[in-house]
Amino acid sequence: MEETRDLFEIENRMKNLLWTVSGDYTLDAKLNVEAFIHSKYSALYDAIKQGAMHKYFSMDDYSMYLIKKLYYGADETGLMRVSSLCIDMACAEKISAERQGVKNIRKRAYEEILDKDFANMQSDGKLGKLRFSMLRQELDPAYRAETKVQESLDKLQSLKKTNDTMDIIRVVDELYNTCIDPTFEKSHGNLEKILAVTMEDLQEFNWQDFLTEDMYENMLEQMQNQVAENMTELSEDNKEKKRSGAGRIVLNEEALEKMHSYIEWNYGKSYLTELEQKQINHQLCYGTHKGCTIYMTEGILKNPVAVNNTYVLVQRSKEINLSTYRQHANVTKRNIEILEATLNRALRARSEKEYVPAQYGVLRPERLWKIGRTKEYQVFDKETKKQNEDFVVELLIDASGSQQKRQNYVALQSFVVSRALSKVGIPHRAMSFCTFWDYTILHRFRDYEDKADADMNLFEFRGSSNNRDGLAIRMAAESLMKREEPNKVLIVLSDGRPNDQNVNRPNAPDEPLYTGDYAVKDTAVEVRRARGLGIAVLGVFMGEEQDLAAERKIFGKDFAYIKNIANFSNVVGTYLRKQLEE
Repeated sequence: MEETRDLFEIENRMKNLLWTVSGDYTLDAKLNVEAFIHSKYSALYDAIKQGAMHKYFSMDDYSMYLIKKLYYGADETGLMRVSSLCIDMACAEKISAERQGVKNIRKRAYEEILDKDFANMQSDGKLGKLRFSMLRQELDPAYRAETKVQESLDKLQSLKKTNDTMDIIRVVDELYNTCIDPTFEKSHGNLEKILAVTMEDLQEFNWQDFLTEDMYENMLEQMQNQVAENMTELSEDNKEKKRSGAGRIVLNEEALEKMHSYIEWNYGKSYLTELEQKQINHQLCYGTHKGCTIYMTEGILKNPVAVNNTYVLVQRSKEINLSTYRQHANVTKRNIEILEATLNRALRARSEKEYVPAQYGVLRPERLWKIGRTKEYQVFDKETKKQNEDFVVELLIDASGSQQKRQNYVALQSFVVSRALSKVGIPHRAMSFCTFWDYTILHRFRDYEDKADADMNLFEFRGSSNNRDGLAIRMAAESLMKREEPNKVLIVLSDGRPNDQNVNRPNAPDEPLYTGDYAVKDTAVEVRRARGLGIAVLGVFMGEEQDLAAERKIFGKDFAYIKNIANFSNVVGTYLRKQLEE
């Protein structure tokens, strides 16, 4: 009760700031009240910027541009980060001139962000450098960044004198195409093409993957509200908490009846029969995952219900993934060759003839003296030889929304691993997993016995929704145990943050939320269970450093942390070589 009252008082304070700055006391903007607890001045300054943006510029025109950019496949997180920088520059001096107290709040906010987000900025590429340099230069005008960063910084600084919303849009678009996705304009078109998107196009588009709340009516309106909420946030603190889909949703009977159709419509038809579907759910969806559904598909591009908006969005993602592949064709080819050579060396060592003492085989005269003198009668050597077919590999990839910002490189690195395994003849399956409502969707890109051509299907990889890691690992382990190969390897690429919604059916008891320690412990149990069955499990972690401890709890000693997705194939190659040699 006390906490609720405190949050109410904080919300009132932030709304008063927003209304005072904007001059519009009817404005109903959504503010990030929870962020105030962790980053007081950043949250206050965000409210000020929202008010200033409403006062000095056209929020409708600006938010519509952002939505059109997202329509063409822009990364939402990256776009909002660029947006926050540009709005800050466009509004700061104007509102500070009118209200002197804003200068101090802004200064304290910048200091707070530098203190809390320094590590993130250092690892966030071009945009991280730009954010850091902007904060430093605003606090110390004498500071100068390196040449390329300073050029982008100068573009930002140019917004201080503008009164035109279109100027902000131009700079946001240019900085996004420079710092976030240099291939965007070539793949999708320039700003003129972005702005030409019609309202009809936007209204027909399925915005479900972008929405952080479960709203399936008036999606465009909800998307506009969400964009307006996120466009000014300069601090990364608490953003992941806001974007996480963890929570509890209550669906009525009508929604439950439509659930399967909705999954088919957005993820493609399942390749399982109705009977197979029931059997697999009965077999695996128990305990923590009771009431969940496993949905096996080869994706919407392979088995669509119709060529709908989601189909178009996934097709665009595939084109971006393939564009990344073409841009790095030579490096990709070389990485495949290196991994192939590494695996071949290990396989040759396994294929070399070995001789072990036996009671039949090739006679070893030097052992004949043992007959009648010892109980050991193994005077022969028997030839043994291990084959490549001794091994089978499962590649399981986290395809939750957190992967969207790097999905083209996840697809590329997964392709490298899959193609190398194909070349050396090790049977393997590659699947991604995500969850929507209580469906865990497993997208099969290639099956164990597929030919090398199937490796290209990995470029259909796309991040979406949440992730119920424990159930996905349980499913993968079950599939591996049905294989005849004695040596089974499961490789899991994840962000170390199992996180899913709980779907409550009418009159059903509440289950614990699948998030935090509860989800981590469940995932760890499934990993231990798989290892207990004789499966070698490697966890490859590519999330935030603060989630490292959780990832270690899940995977224990066989765990690798990669800061750059480009290291994925190298880490997997090293682990596979080790397994082959042992």
